[in-house]
Amino acid sequence: MKLLPSLEASLLSELEKLIEKLCPNGVEYRKLGDLCEIKTGNGLTKKDTREDGRYKIISGGVEPLGRCNIFNRKANTVTIARAGSAGYVNYLNEDFYLNDKCFSAVPKVKLNSKFLYYALSNIQEKIYMLKSSGTVPTVNTSKIAKIEIPLPPLEVQNEIVRILDKLTELTTELTTELTARRKQYEYYRDSLLDLEAPMVKLSDIAEISRGGSFQKKDFVENGMPCIHYGQIYTKYGLNTDKTLTFVNEKVFDKSKKAKPHDIIMAVTSENIEDVCKCVVWLGDNDVAVSGHTAIIHHNVNSKYLGYYFSTSHFFKQKEKIAHGTKVIEVTPSALNDILIPLPPIEEQQIIVDILDRFDKLCNDISEGLPAEIEARKKQYEYYRDKLLNFKKLEVNY
Repeated sequence: MKLLPSLEASLLSELEKLIEKLCPNGVEYRKLGDLCEIKTGNGLTKKDTREDGRYKIISGGVEPLGRCNIFNRKANTVTIARAGSAGYVNYLNEDFYLNDKCFSAVPKVKLNSKFLYYALSNIQEKIYMLKSSGTVPTVNTSKIAKIEIPLPPLEVQNEIVRILDKLTELTTELTTELTARRKQYEYYRDSLLDLEAPMVKLSDIAEISRGGSFQKKDFVENGMPCIHYGQIYTKYGLNTDKTLTFVNEKVFDKSKKAKPHDIIMAVTSENIEDVCKCVVWLGDNDVAVSGHTAIIHHNVNSKYLGYYFSTSHFFKQKEKIAHGTKVIEVTPSALNDILIPLPPIEEQQIIVDILDRFDKLCNDISEGLPAEIEARKKQYEYYRDKLLNFKKLEVNY
């Protein structure tokens, strides 16, 4: 990463001078309970929440619970989830409402709140390990109070915050750019596939069958390629020529299979957004396919069809055939009536080539912006760990 040498040379130089001047022999490590007032929030009833409320409601989850029009904590406060995602450390830079599933940690000594956040984030996994193992995992105040963090002089804290804020800012800028690129990509994808072309039913160009047979328990370390429907949501992009998992030959022979260039579509999901997510199989041989899927064997450009299944035009059609409440499903046979614009095969390839370039820029895990963002995150974590590990100064009280 090009930024590493310049950080060493510039951002860290002032910090090194401060440490040498103010704490050359190390710093104290103090318990959080001695440094902060650790206080649980207040309960909130559903009638107090407002969709257009001014303040976020911070609870036991990673995301806000909702919004309301009252607040009980000031901006620049560190919170630690008591229940839910118990132990999750957060920092709020605006006034907010803290409910009773969460703690706030407000300094009562010379402690920069943002430094406190970075120090606790650096030991996030250790804090998660403090939660109870009951039916509803929680973290109690006494355990939180015993957490130890370094307490360097305030000038050193401020300089560390400045450096880590700068790194965070770089990641935020890239994430903002990625969001904009993805919106641009989605716009062009929908525009390119909103064609003045003959509309055909999926049944006119494809045969649709159900996947089925193997389960996750059938996975083996080496064997025949397989794709489980649950992996389509989280592990695969638009297409793949390799699988992440395998089954033995006996299970493979009994399983339903997709042929090269077939589309594998997950037809069961927890929400309408994910149902019908698909992956184009570009491997050289057949692949075993689990249940809760539709295998679409067709005679058009496979990636063209895959891209169409990710458009807003398809989304509107699948909404009409999806059913269920807690579990959303689409019956494979219902896909037969889905309408698809079908330009000549040459034009399909031109559209695929354009969208491939956008997809690579936005989504490729080894190139493009996501890889850059991942590199910046690793860089931030490296420096956070480096900057927050001080030589411990032994103090006798």
